[in-house]
Amino acid sequence: MIEGLIGKKLGMTRIFTGDEDVPVTVIKADGCYVVQKRTTEKDGYEAVQLGFEEKKPKRVNKPMAGHFKKAGTPCFYHLREFRGTGLDELKVGQKITLKDVFEVGEFVDVTGQSKGKGFAGVMKRWSFRGGPASHGSMHNRAPGSIGQSSFPSRVFKGMRMAGHHGAKRVTTQNLKVVAIKEDEGLLLVKGCVPGPKGAVVVIKKSIKKRKVEE
Repeated sequence: MIEGLIGKKLGMTRIFTGDEDVPVTVIKADGCYVVQKRTTEKDGYEAVQLGFEEKKPKRVNKPMAGHFKKAGTPCFYHLREFRGTGLDELKVGQKITLKDVFEVGEFVDVTGQSKGKGFAGVMKRWSFRGGPASHGSMHNRAPGSIGQSSFPSRVFKGMRMAGHHGAKRVTTQNLKVVAIKEDEGLLLVKGCVPGPKGAVVVIKKSIKKRKVEE
């Protein structure tokens, strides 16, 4: 079956399982459709292209409009390919549900774009200690020296300095699926995932920890 789905982060809450208070992230992933299939004979590998979050046809350019028309599906904002097993059973235009891919107790990896923090200094961006906080110091949040003297007389690549912070592709691994609400199309995973509320994320089966706990 498909190895993952596209979803949208709705926010965080908590649920109670017995004596445990579990923080969970709620992800809505009920509107994924098969838009295209990749085959070994034609493309050299097997995969399916999924579409998520419908948009108006008038907002689609002609090449993409033809792509969706050929598939017989609505137009989508987001397209993503997923590998898997037994993909021959899937048909173009078929809707993929949460229960088709995930089950309660297994582990998933969630990929998204982290929150953008803008231009940030070294203390916020890299957790530097900073300079002396008193006794007349004027370098409270300064990075300090960034290079050497006469040799090699340059700044090494990769030097941690101030710059744009956040807004990067981040993957959080090994998040446990706590609950699946099929009627509402909601997936609840333990812990936090990258991005703000409303961020589009990709949920895949974990590559490191696939065992379902009893």
